[in-house]
Amino acid sequence: MRHLVLASLVTGLSLATIVPTAHGVNTPLSPKEQLGKALFFDPALSSTGTQSCATCHGPEVGFTGPIEAVNGHLVVYEGAEKGRFGNRKPPASAYAGASPNLSYDAEEDVWTGGMFWDGRADGTTLGDPLAEQAMGPFLNPLEQAVPDAGALCEKIAQASYAPLFLEVWGADALDCAEDAAGAHQLAGHAIAAYERSAEVNPFESRYDAYLASTGTLSEQEQLGLELFEDKGKCADCHPHKPGPDGAPPLFTDFSYDNLGMPLNVENPFLDMGPEYNPDGAAWRDPGLGAFLEARGEPKERVAAAMGAMKVPTLRNVARAPRADFVKAYGHNGYFRSLEALVHFYNTRDTLPRCAEGADDAGATCWPGPEIAQNVNMEELGNLQLTAAEEAAIVAFLGTLSDR
Repeated sequence: MRHLVLASLVTGLSLATIVPTAHGVNTPLSPKEQLGKALFFDPALSSTGTQSCATCHGPEVGFTGPIEAVNGHLVVYEGAEKGRFGNRKPPASAYAGASPNLSYDAEEDVWTGGMFWDGRADGTTLGDPLAEQAMGPFLNPLEQAVPDAGALCEKIAQASYAPLFLEVWGADALDCAEDAAGAHQLAGHAIAAYERSAEVNPFESRYDAYLASTGTLSEQEQLGLELFEDKGKCADCHPHKPGPDGAPPLFTDFSYDNLGMPLNVENPFLDMGPEYNPDGAAWRDPGLGAFLEARGEPKERVAAAMGAMKVPTLRNVARAPRADFVKAYGHNGYFRSLEALVHFYNTRDTLPRCAEGADDAGATCWPGPEIAQNVNMEELGNLQLTAAEEAAIVAFLGTLSDR
């Protein structure tokens, strides 16, 4: 199994009064990280002055979608401009900084690295996929919708943290007339620095304590761990053991997979006009395949990657303000609980097919995959887990939340 192979590789201005502190811990930040934090939480960096990075990546839920009402229905977050929606659920922006540039291993026939669900921040522009990803939403008309790099630069130049930007990057860093594109890139690098900081990636979960022999797991959680690495096949794509140098696990191998996830019929992108979605209700998410096609990869590689989405980290996958808080899972947010997601992994191929949007999906049937080609048939679909074993895996996933 290819994932088993991959798992074996793999002075500044104080901002305390400007933005919240992630995880409620006063973690010291470098000037560049402080700058990135200011940019990350600033709603002024949008066309309407109402949307920041944190609008879709809230620290209280592990830096993914923080609005329960959205998670429970639309899943995709509305951009700064009313009525404009992207096409996917916000991925977690924490524990993502180690993702390498997008690359292809011909021997294993697998793509790894890059950022976004479809890998389009591939590292070719800045040499840093995370910084490239951080640049994207500012100018995306479906997200923060700033019209161009010049307008973004001017907004940063007018911000209270502009002196910090100049301190970090130099006196000419906000010369918006001469190099607005450069300022845009520097903003991406600063945000990436914050997203790599110890504040965003504290490695302070109960599982980290267990690995350090300073904490224990319950009997159910221990069973869940055993199932995670064996019968449940979760560890094939989400490596859970420390690296050879003792580095804590990130619970992703940075690869791509089509899990056979059903279409989320509530996705508002399906109703977007032809300016943004020419296919309308017929649109189905091609994932990595479409990006590879756009950059001119060979047709056979493009075809083999249709429907494939980046394997996300499982750190903070259960993190929420309260136990019954609704989070969405999967690239399209089809699943609204970990219980439902694990049940799908277990029974996708053993329950009958039902119609898209069926009320009994997951109980007596599953809809077919959003993209039918390239579905992973080896590592999920018929795991033969009991209900108690499913619950144990969910319990173990709960140990990955930072305190």
